[in-house]
Amino acid sequence: MAKPTFDVLRALAIASQALGFITIITLETLMGDAARFWQGWTLALMVIAALWIALVRLYRRNKARKTWVARQRAAREEEDEA
Repeated sequence: MAKPTFDVLRALAIASQALGFITIITLETLMGDAARFWQGWTLALMVIAALWIALVRLYRRNKARKTWVARQRAAREEEDEA
């Protein structure tokens, strides 16, 4: 099974983390010490996004593994019938 050349989940993970860090820095620049509350929420959203992406990746990997096992089992059954 060939790996795709462009991984959408990896791109989403990188983009969400970059956007989060840019937001945190921008809040600090614009608001000073008053930004702490919003920076905390931004960090929490970054962690939630990372966990969500990890769960989607795990789901896809397990689904692909189950499909591969089913194909192998079907191929063995065809081989046994022949």
